[in-house]
Amino acid sequence: MTGPSEGAEPALSTKEAVGVFTGTLAADLLLGDVHSLKEKRAVVRPIVAELRRRFAVAAAEVGDPDLHRRAQVGVATVAGVASQVTDVLDACERLLAERPEVTLLSTHRQLTSDTD
Repeated sequence: MTGPSEGAEPALSTKEAVGVFTGTLAADLLLGDVHSLKEKRAVVRPIVAELRRRFAVAAAEVGDPDLHRRAQVGVATVAGVASQVTDVLDACERLLAERPEVTLLSTHRQLTSDTD
């Protein structure tokens, strides 16, 4: 005898395509009162660590390694529905925008699916 949930597909709350969706976010940051690469690392590392911890994303400093007042942070995430990827990237962008020690200058996003 099988129960009502055995073998049943999980229901989605929206009529959204299911597959593999990946999203990336590249953020250009202006750092505050930073005068050396060591100070830059002291600002960027905690931000990257917080992105990873709070949102379970891959995150890293990805550009401008020799400029001490600028940083590029890259974020990537994967989910089964596109809206979840978008929600996670939105939350990551909000976190970056709310950090008082940096100014979010610009962002670039890309969303791809396994059928692209």
